[in-house]
Amino acid sequence: MKRGQTTGRPVRVGLISLGCAKNLVDAEIMLGSLLKDGLVIVNDAARADAVIVNTCSFIDAAQEESVDAILESAQVRKRKPWSGV
Repeated sequence: MKRGQTTGRPVRVGLISLGCAKNLVDAEIMLGSLLKDGLVIVNDAARADAVIVNTCSFIDAAQEESVDAILESAQVRKRKPWSGV
């Protein structure tokens, strides 16, 4: 089995980038590394095996936004309406 695979298919990863332009650049670098390692990037958290929330929390509003994004992602993944391989 190749790196980035668990059951014969590539691991699907979603990424949510919050915050400043620096976070967006960091997210793009992370996505490039994940792709290089054989993972598949998906835009739908329900289809992801894992979701990364890339954020900073220098101010209270950013902390709240981060927590909300994490909780929302967890709820979407818990419902998992998509069941394809």
